[in-house]
Amino acid sequence: MDASPLTQLHTDIDARVHFIRQDQPEWLCGKGCDNCCKRLADIPQLTAGEWALLQEGLTALPPAQLDLIATRITALGDSPARPVTCPLLDPASGACPVYAQRPVACRTYGFYVDRALGLYCRDIEQQVAEGQLDQVVWGNHEAIEQRLARLGPQRPLTAWFRDWQTECR
Repeated sequence: MDASPLTQLHTDIDARVHFIRQDQPEWLCGKGCDNCCKRLADIPQLTAGEWALLQEGLTALPPAQLDLIATRITALGDSPARPVTCPLLDPASGACPVYAQRPVACRTYGFYVDRALGLYCRDIEQQVAEGQLDQVVWGNHEAIEQRLARLGPQRPLTAWFRDWQTECR
């Protein structure tokens, strides 16, 4: 049976991440590092497939935890102050409660580079500037964006969540 395009995209991303981590065991991006989750440029954007997967993860959460996430998402509104803190982030643990269902943008951050925009993470940028990561073969973020675009239009997490809440009422 063929994997869905989103599943195949996740598999390809996971392979690149594994490759980098294998050669760089001290890699900064890992459990407990939530710097990028606290400094988003904007509200996360998701395709319908990404939202469906994320919704599965959200549905599996305890009601109290989902209520806290709902409060944070609602508080973001349509024009949040920058930088944005991911409303899914558990501030106490610094972990994502829906890690297995996280969007493509979260899966690629720190391991893929948009050649025109740079590396994004200040800590990784510093290591690159110091020549510590010269041997890293980064993933091509532009190629990921092209594949993601073929999966359909993206909408802000806040819009997906608002529609879901309206349907549940």
